[in-house]
Amino acid sequence: MDPVTLGEIFAGLMFFGIIGFLLLGFPVAFSLAGVSLGFGALGMAFGVFDPSNFGALPNRYIGFMTNEVLVAVPLFIFMGVMLERSQIAEQLLLTMGKLFGNLRGGLGISVILVGAMLAASTGVVGATVVTMGLISLPAMLRAGYDPKIATGVICASGTLGQIIPPSTVLIFMGDMLSGINSQVQMAKGNFAPVPVSVGDLFAGALLPGILLVSLYLGYTIFKAIVDPAALPATPVSPEEHATLGRDIMVALVPPLLLIMTVLGSILGGIATPTEAASVGAVGAMVLAAFRWRLSFAVLRETTISTATITSMVFVILLGASVFSVVFRLMGGDNLVHEFLSNLPGGTLAAVAVVMGIMFLLGFILDTFEIIFIVIPITAPVLLALDVDPVWLGVLVGVNLQTSFLTPPFGFALFYLRGVAPADLPTSAIYKGIIPFVILQIIAIGILFAFPGIVTWLPRLIAG
Repeated sequence: MDPVTLGEIFAGLMFFGIIGFLLLGFPVAFSLAGVSLGFGALGMAFGVFDPSNFGALPNRYIGFMTNEVLVAVPLFIFMGVMLERSQIAEQLLLTMGKLFGNLRGGLGISVILVGAMLAASTGVVGATVVTMGLISLPAMLRAGYDPKIATGVICASGTLGQIIPPSTVLIFMGDMLSGINSQVQMAKGNFAPVPVSVGDLFAGALLPGILLVSLYLGYTIFKAIVDPAALPATPVSPEEHATLGRDIMVALVPPLLLIMTVLGSILGGIATPTEAASVGAVGAMVLAAFRWRLSFAVLRETTISTATITSMVFVILLGASVFSVVFRLMGGDNLVHEFLSNLPGGTLAAVAVVMGIMFLLGFILDTFEIIFIVIPITAPVLLALDVDPVWLGVLVGVNLQTSFLTPPFGFALFYLRGVAPADLPTSAIYKGIIPFVILQIIAIGILFAFPGIVTWLPRLIAG
């Protein structure tokens, strides 16, 4: 058999082999690296893979370790975990619950708004879902909320951190798309391409994030109107109402100032994402200290949690690098290029197919696993077809937000199940997320039809 064809067959089998090992429950990083090394050895035996290609891996790993942009990841994670451990997020939830409690669906509205604020200040899905599950879910169930509505609102709002800046997913995608776009443009003869930065993706994701929040709020308000018994009001006592103004100033204003400082400095070009993340991390500690919540124990827990989350993500990235090298150099990128380039419908059809594949992978894989596997394979083809890299990155971010909600491996579902009352059936959680997954698909459709929602703000900022 022709070596080129054989290499492409091995590349395709390797992709499905990794999916199979993940479904069997093997750790992600080891599945990516182990299966890739196995197929690399198979390729060497059949003369379709040169073992010297593995020499590129040390340089890749050193590149990850010296990449200043990626330093923002642990800093933003630290910022989010500190806000959660110092109970700032808890106070936000309680205060917003009082503010909207007199309205039907008020608790649901407060959860969505707080989820958006926590997303803009933390970007840590697990911490957000757990915090809102511990505080808001019991209050909503006591108030007589339909369990499906309560759990759906909490899970969906908790995943907003995947798209609303400063999202760690957007940091990785911005770094990846920047390098891929430069290579594609140089291959096309453009030796001075317009650079793509993490700040561009942050700016591009801002309006789509607001769009998602608006869709969630619209659905919640609509549900409260047509089915008021499912989302009853929770009247605030006179004592709570009397202190509401002070509570808002104490709970709401400081986190908002922190968010505006961090995001404003990035979008305004005053600071890089890494510099802004360091300000955010210090700012979170300052807020905790002002509330007498900063202690050695809190700092220690936050540091350990940050190191654990960061290590998990970067180990997956290292394993994905092995996969990328073997897949591409056995001809897998040619296979993907031929498939996407020859689709009827052209560029938009190619983007739609990639989005569909990512959506389906979200049922069985985590967000980081998908972007580390799929983006290096598909992005070069799509960018070569003149797809806007910022639009593509944001579209992928919104798409992969559903991976936290779709069973059987939706992590937001697991997080909430872990803190939900024992008598709350798991089926209620699974049913509750269905409307919000549909809303996210609608959002993807809107962004697909109107790409200017993504590209307008980055172009405005760039002048």
